[in-house]
Amino acid sequence: VQLQASGGGLVQAGGSLRLSCAASGRTFSSYAMGWFRRAPGKEREFVATISWSGGRSFYADSVKGRFTISRDNAKNTVYLQMSSLKLEDTAVYYCAARTGAIATMSPEYPYWGQGTQVTVSS
Repeated sequence: VQLQASGGGLVQAGGSLRLSCAASGRTFSSYAMGWFRRAPGKEREFVATISWSGGRSFYADSVKGRFTISRDNAKNTVYLQMSSLKLEDTAVYYCAARTGAIATMSPEYPYWGQGTQVTVSS
């Protein structure tokens, strides 16, 4: 599967942004999807994951209650709705796919998109 992330940009603290990740291929609905991010000078970290059906999701504590992951299998797209953005949310955001159950560790995802930059300003 090939992944294409989009929707990043510059937003003020407290604002909202929605990221999208479009997947190619006819088997998108069989993949669990994840969002990760890498802030400047830091390692890549888990943000959120959603099951193939959309029935299960899990979030990093740092974004819980502010971010929402969702998917539309008819459109082969997964979304990350980000609200109440903070300066520390500034990072390159990556979407990733894996077969099987949801996962929070990046090595468990064999497929990755190219990343989209999110910059939160004060």
